[in-house]
Amino acid sequence: MLFSVARLRRLASLLLALSPLAACQGDTLFTSSVTYCSEPDALLIQQFDVIYFQQNSSVWFNISAASVQPDVNVSANVFLNVYGMHPVNFTIDLCSLFNGALCPLPTYNFTGSDTIPLPSSLGLSQKVPEIAFKIPDLEAYAQLSLTEVNTGALKACVQATLSNGWSAHQVGVEWATSGLALLALLSAVCFSAAPDSLLPFRFLDLFYLYQWAASTALLDLNYSSVYIAFATNFAWALGLLSNSPIQIAINNMRHLTGGTMADASGGSAVAFVNRKLSPYNAAAAMFVSGTSQPLEINQETVLTWSNSALENYASPAMLDVKQLDSAGTVQLVTSSSSNVLQAGIPIYVNYVGIATANAFMTVFLTVLMVFAIFFVAVGIGYGIVACLARRSSAKAGSLPNLQERYTGLARAWFLRLFLIAFTPVSIFAMYQWTLKDSWLSVLLSILLFLVVAGFLSYCLFLAGRLAVRGTPSTLYTDPKYLVCGGPLFALYRSERYYAALPLLIATLLKATLTAFAHADGEVQIIFLLVIEVGALATLLVLRPHKTRGADILTTYLAITRVVCTGLLVCFVEAIGMGAIPRVVIGIVTAVFISVAVVVMFINILVNLAAPYLWRHRTRSSTDFSALEKGRPESEETSRPPEQMVPLDPGVNPDSSSQISIEDPSVYTQESGSTTLGSLLPRQWSLRPSRHSHSRNSSMSHSRNSFSQSSNFVSSNASSPRQSHPPSPLYSHSQLQSRQPTIDEHPAPF
Repeated sequence: MLFSVARLRRLASLLLALSPLAACQGDTLFTSSVTYCSEPDALLIQQFDVIYFQQNSSVWFNISAASVQPDVNVSANVFLNVYGMHPVNFTIDLCSLFNGALCPLPTYNFTGSDTIPLPSSLGLSQKVPEIAFKIPDLEAYAQLSLTEVNTGALKACVQATLSNGWSAHQVGVEWATSGLALLALLSAVCFSAAPDSLLPFRFLDLFYLYQWAASTALLDLNYSSVYIAFATNFAWALGLLSNSPIQIAINNMRHLTGGTMADASGGSAVAFVNRKLSPYNAAAAMFVSGTSQPLEINQETVLTWSNSALENYASPAMLDVKQLDSAGTVQLVTSSSSNVLQAGIPIYVNYVGIATANAFMTVFLTVLMVFAIFFVAVGIGYGIVACLARRSSAKAGSLPNLQERYTGLARAWFLRLFLIAFTPVSIFAMYQWTLKDSWLSVLLSILLFLVVAGFLSYCLFLAGRLAVRGTPSTLYTDPKYLVCGGPLFALYRSERYYAALPLLIATLLKATLTAFAHADGEVQIIFLLVIEVGALATLLVLRPHKTRGADILTTYLAITRVVCTGLLVCFVEAIGMGAIPRVVIGIVTAVFISVAVVVMFINILVNLAAPYLWRHRTRSSTDFSALEKGRPESEETSRPPEQMVPLDPGVNPDSSSQISIEDPSVYTQESGSTTLGSLLPRQWSLRPSRHSHSRNSSMSHSRNSFSQSSNFVSSNASSPRQSHPPSPLYSHSQLQSRQPTIDEHPAPF
């Protein structure tokens, strides 16, 4: 028995020495996933956790494995793939080690955890480059193959992906992007009542940017691992929220309605990725055999292990393969397996913990929850508005007007939610039709797509009909429709009211390509590039926005989409670009998208602060003008009310002289008379500022001239004093208060 335990220890030392599996955050490497690469025959693994420390060239392990076939003489091949390179590739005859203790392979279970130093003869510190410990989302895996010496049959094959702890997917990034979206949402809600505010439109632009960034990783391309990890930071914008109870409920629903596709795995999805893609970068059935080299592991190294860390327990020589495999977490993944994840939507959604068949139902439930929250919030807001209106209902008709305006704003936000839901619903609803899984999922996808697309089409039809029957400016002069339908056209000039239509058509075409051409990445990327170039050309030709800054911003975002889509061409499998260049291209593309997010963040802050800066600038310029003319603000504010005159809008309010009248009256249509030629009171005189610094002769001359003209007019007076007419420059209706439009005080961009 003791001799058998010693042989198992030697077998474990061999497995550890041949498996520099893994990755670190601080010059360490660890195993991120373990799978069988062939049918398990001689070796079964339940747990295989290994960490390699570069600093002292040691390995920590936690292994639970079993050799289940007696009288098997095998040789071991160790193969290490790092970004398509093979720094380690050698074969060892186990019968030549430990005086034949591992020949034949012992049939016992092994469970142990400990830390051991690796012999310097392996030279791992020279074979593993320094960048492998620093680059995010390392693309590397190790493979151990056991081949029978006499027949050459493959008895066992195990693959383990390696990681160093660094990744472009960060929970902090998800919180930061969602926090920015929340800031944009709150500011858009607060300023949505102002017709000249751009914040509601910038909220839609930000969300569309998030959704586009996530959708770029849904194509049938051989993305680098770092880019997929980066794109998953925006998965929440597509409604892909992974929640275990929700996913379990969706699994149960699918299986009860004819669904046969696999559920999401409990571990890392990288273990099921197609071996031709990153991070494997190898053929699916690649078992490399190199030149046989002796492995020097001396007896002292084996005996340094702690006996307390090794636990040997008796078991039958032959174990049930299926029972052990189902009890553990290691699964079989080959080129013919049904659980292999292909490029595009399957890899992306499984990376965020959602099964491929559950993608649409996750989006469906997210959309339902968002709209439920919206209706509750609108209902609460309507109740508050109704209570406030009733309390301040001294004026007749104030309650209906306030409630009507609130209803228009609610309808506008209802339309904005449909615009946000259009991209994810179009992509995953149409993709669900290609899966042929659950009939209920297919039915719900059809209904949701028809509701979203039908509502947006109806809103576009109403806007087009109103513009065609009248003029495009009718859309902007009808206050009711401007509030509720404004998200579709209020951002654009009246002659370009239809500018949102090409963008919605482009979104629908991209969703169609992503869903129905999911098996041909070349077709997808070529047509997507054509669509993005067409959208950019449309913006350059139409220049639909009311300000140059808005045109510049949207053009910049369109250029970013074109450049990033062009870079994605390098991920086409047929091109055969190496792993390292693809990693560089993925990082560059992620930088372009990150810069666009930062630009949108700055733009939102500028538009959020613009109203306050405008008010402060106007107040400061008015105060400076008053001080410059020698009239302090206190004098004007302390003037008696009877001496204050309503100024005509065409007159400069900063005039150096003030005119006051006694008992001013308002012009009436009934009298039809004016004060022209009537005797004016003594108050009709120029009153110079009491705090002026100097009195020049020109001012005195003008006063005398004005007095003479006044006397001339009064001498011909024949009628009593009447009310004053309105200014001929402005009609009476123009003097009434009105709501500003988006053209009067546009935001910077």
